[in-house]
Amino acid sequence: MSVPFTHLHVHSEYSLLDGACRLRPLVEEAARQGLPALALTDHGTLYGAIHFYEQCREHDIKPILGCEAYWTGGSRLQRGGRGDAQVCHLTVLAENETGYRNLLRLITDSHLEGFYYKPRVDRELLAQCREGLIILSGCLKGPVCALLREDREREARDLAAEFRDLMGRENFFIELMNHDLPEQHKVLPGLIRIATDVGVPCVATNDVHYLRAEDAAAHDVLLCIQTRTHVDDPQRLRFHAPEFFLKT
Repeated sequence: MSVPFTHLHVHSEYSLLDGACRLRPLVEEAARQGLPALALTDHGTLYGAIHFYEQCREHDIKPILGCEAYWTGGSRLQRGGRGDAQVCHLTVLAENETGYRNLLRLITDSHLEGFYYKPRVDRELLAQCREGLIILSGCLKGPVCALLREDREREARDLAAEFRDLMGRENFFIELMNHDLPEQHKVLPGLIRIATDVGVPCVATNDVHYLRAEDAAAHDVLLCIQTRTHVDDPQRLRFHAPEFFLKT
């Protein structure tokens, strides 16, 4: 008997020029697959939250409201140069109504106080808003993965332990993804070691940016529009595998 799977890392049209899932077809496809629940984690915003919630309720799917927040290891108030604009990604999910209210505050303050190229979240703001929130360590651009990609596993482990202590052992998860990318194959063993060493669970996600596998080409064009490049440019930003869809 198969275990129901819940997608916890999903981008909609509100991840502007990056997500290609319109909310109604997204929820309809989730219902067609028989998914019991579905999260929405757009980049830095909650613009789609209400529409998503209503669509999920209409299709008898449990909505999980979240965001892929932009994390800075420094202060969200610092605006000294381009170095302060360097951010990583954290997956943030609301566990309950208190968490939803804190998620609203987290993202609002990231815009009003932390905006510098991106709406940024830092340790101080996360600590203020942590009640009712669940944090996943993020994709390849997450802070833990970023250190592992540079072969700095000890620092990655220390950072994971810091998130564990900040959020609580049951509210921080190491996020595992596999889109058959070489960098993911590199970091996955380290992520599993870190989860074991710091005593936190793992969660498997798929970084959903488009609805079906055949939508990968259209999404590739969307990325070109975002980055003002051409599809024939070998140096441009691209997703190197057609794996970023709502898988069964």
